[in-house]
Amino acid sequence: MANFAEVDRLDPLEPGTRRIGGTSFARLLGSWRPADQRGGLASALTERVRLLILDGRLPLGSRIPAERELAGALDVSRTTVAAAYEALRADGFLESRRGSGSWTRVPGPTGGATPETPFSPLTGGGLTDLAHAALPAPTDAIRRAAAAAVTELDGQIGGHGYTLAGIPVMREAVARRFTERGVPTSPDQVLVTSGAQHAIALVLTLLAGPGDRVVVEHPTYPNALDAIRGRGARPVPVPLGPDGREPAWDLDLLTATVRDTRPALCYLVPDFHNPTGAVMPPEVRAGVVELARRTRTPLVVDETLTELPLDVPAPEPVARHAPDSPLLITIGSASKVFWGGLRIGWIRTSASLVRRLAALRPSIDLGGAVLDQIVTARLLGEVEAVVAERQESLRAARADLRRRLAADFPQWRPNDPSGGLSLWVDLGEPVSSLLTGAARRHDVLLAAGPRFGVDGAFERYIRLPYTLRPEPAAAALERLTAAWQGLRHQPDGGAADQIAVA
Repeated sequence: MANFAEVDRLDPLEPGTRRIGGTSFARLLGSWRPADQRGGLASALTERVRLLILDGRLPLGSRIPAERELAGALDVSRTTVAAAYEALRADGFLESRRGSGSWTRVPGPTGGATPETPFSPLTGGGLTDLAHAALPAPTDAIRRAAAAAVTELDGQIGGHGYTLAGIPVMREAVARRFTERGVPTSPDQVLVTSGAQHAIALVLTLLAGPGDRVVVEHPTYPNALDAIRGRGARPVPVPLGPDGREPAWDLDLLTATVRDTRPALCYLVPDFHNPTGAVMPPEVRAGVVELARRTRTPLVVDETLTELPLDVPAPEPVARHAPDSPLLITIGSASKVFWGGLRIGWIRTSASLVRRLAALRPSIDLGGAVLDQIVTARLLGEVEAVVAERQESLRAARADLRRRLAADFPQWRPNDPSGGLSLWVDLGEPVSSLLTGAARRHDVLLAAGPRFGVDGAFERYIRLPYTLRPEPAAAALERLTAAWQGLRHQPDGGAADQIAVA
């Protein structure tokens, strides 16, 4: 992340008004110089900047350093920087104006080649996506739910369709599921959102502002970090244990951090933590709720992966320790257990806080998709059957991925999560960003370790999902093997290239 002391954050929508200084830009580039410089420094610099733009590390519209400034920060000739900038302009990744500098952009259909991104449709010989830990839809279940939803839609189409808190049937379904899990919940304690990311953004809009601190685990879910930064708030990382192994959470350290920094809120992922797969022990769950109570710090608990245990019983909800407290906010989603195409999530908290969030919502949107809510409500009624079906295939896929990694990448050390959708892999050396770039050249998208951290941490790690079907998974690993074997390791790692992940 760029040093905010060097970023003039004005209007983020106006190209060129967000300036990144030379020192911060150099830090973002990280270890960009190739060990074999026959390809030229300018070419290597061009490639690294291009990756940073595509992966979101350099926000669109950011004004980058002048040639002379960057040349000084990188200790290269101005000619090298000028050549890289010219190549980026030719490819449509930079736009320049005399007297105003240069700022980042993504080429469109009429300006340079349109790049393949993690959200592009992947067809034929396109990119293999290992950046998203997400499953295909449970075909039979979702077809049944969709067919039933069409008939139930008759009860909704007589109204205007704007439901700030969600339609009653969806709020009732979420409340019923929480109650089944041991947390008595009424529908007025539920607000339906357009996915978990929307829920995070809505909570941050209410509780955090520019300059506020938000305590997060380290590593953590990268889109939450993006949402925190998008509010102008500052993530305060609290390290998890090595590789997420138990006990991953240090309650004393978390307590000290909250007391020292007085954050606007804490954001935690206690169940099959993304990306480490760790599960928060029961005594720590009770402890963080007590910490929230003592310090009056809102506690945001992300349960997106809660319904995906593989080797252990489903974890106890944190909300059991304070089911009616406005300080405890639980976020859930249909995307991981059912399908990412269902843009439905939810917030469970006190009824009073739900009303405040609903009142704030028109600043973001006017309600969720009604048909998707009906479908999701139906699916929640058979979630245990869906999970049971998914568990069998996920266990097999996880075991197969670990076997392949042991055979083809003996230097790597993957963890062994008891649930969730991915492995957190120690590469043995700080080359995550370099591997991400090499993998892209072999048509594989990876989520580099620093994408999950603050200020370039986790350069030794990558996250690998075990969610692809067997054939594309095997093809992806073959390409990844080629990328790893062809990678010219450098002695030091650099800051991360970011990519869109889920």
